[in-house]
Amino acid sequence: MRRLLFTLISGIVLGVVSWNYLSLPVSRDWSASEIALIKSLSLSQLPALTPSPSNRVADDPRAIALGHRLFFDTRLSASGTVSCASCHQPAHMFTDGLPLAVGAGVGSRNTPSLVGISHSPWFYWDGRKDSQWSQALAPIEAGIEQDFTRVELTHFLASDPVYAPLYTELFGDLPSLSELPPAASPAGDATEKAAWERMDPQLQQAASRVFSNVGKALAAYQRQIQPAAARFDAYADSLSATQGSTPSSVLNGSEIAGLRLFIGKGQCVSCHNGPLFTNHEFHNTGILPVAGELPSMGRYDGIRTARQDPFNCLGQFSDASASQCTELRFARDSNDLVGAHKTPTLRNVTLTAPYMHSGGMPTLREVLEHYNEAPVSMLSHNEAKPLGLRSVELRQLEAFLQTLTAPLNTNPALLQPPNR
Repeated sequence: MRRLLFTLISGIVLGVVSWNYLSLPVSRDWSASEIALIKSLSLSQLPALTPSPSNRVADDPRAIALGHRLFFDTRLSASGTVSCASCHQPAHMFTDGLPLAVGAGVGSRNTPSLVGISHSPWFYWDGRKDSQWSQALAPIEAGIEQDFTRVELTHFLASDPVYAPLYTELFGDLPSLSELPPAASPAGDATEKAAWERMDPQLQQAASRVFSNVGKALAAYQRQIQPAAARFDAYADSLSATQGSTPSSVLNGSEIAGLRLFIGKGQCVSCHNGPLFTNHEFHNTGILPVAGELPSMGRYDGIRTARQDPFNCLGQFSDASASQCTELRFARDSNDLVGAHKTPTLRNVTLTAPYMHSGGMPTLREVLEHYNEAPVSMLSHNEAKPLGLRSVELRQLEAFLQTLTAPLNTNPALLQPPNR
């Protein structure tokens, strides 16, 4: 009886201590180097969006308006029910809340957020696209996404009373439709590929030019999707270079403890750095593949695909000179990129579940536990090492990640479908 009583009392005492540890304020004093690191993560340090050399209309208001209309238009799909916005939903920070993307069929990857993605030099989880306009093209023709060929797209634009003048004003005349088959694409099914092969090369080029221009308009719109400052940013900006403490009203003790872990013992900042909390690089961190699939080769295949892409920076549809394509020309493609996937932004991460390229982790806690354990990778090696964080520290890290949530810094009108 005495032993039972002692056990109960001990449990109560430990529970109180644990609760107090979470609720009591922690030291808010930071070293000069820590202050510099924290301030480097603030959105106020994000450089202005640089021009896109391969897309001459990237910042043209007319292209933004055209891209906005195209982004939400379900008519750019074989079924008439799928648009870019079907997977990239504004209400979900331009994700879809699903483990795997669903268009005309179920995809093989989780839908990444588009918020702030324009600052990245690479697109898709494996970086197989080197520009936002080139990335925007792939879902249109993908059989499991919009399943719409570039020739069908040309017919649609030329015959639509709204799109035809918008396109012509921005890019010039559309090709004559009389010699184009109803549907054709080098990326389509067997019938569509055969129709493409029968086309005159000049008509092929004309249809591909229209296709690339649609991607450039979509990219112009997507460049407007930017994050706004969150509570963390207010805290970071309030830190003085000489006084490393701030009022507790900005972040609470648990959130500050989480920040300390994020830049220190948790090693999160090794990959999730900069104002967007991503280094825009690729890492193998031992994430399990989609159920029933072999592990993805990741960036190892991605960079090779990007170099062969006819719509890359060096291709004939790019507006850049070869000297402006440094990312593509000098990209690393060593063996250690096997199984590596792109580091996603942590901005608004609480609103973009489920997580990872496989969509296999429904909660942030599962993500944190994965990195805490750092399991053996099924392919190549896991770059992450076990952290050995306690449960209370994982809760503090999650509390910190909550401080990165904020509305978008985007014109609200652009977050809704335009009137037809």
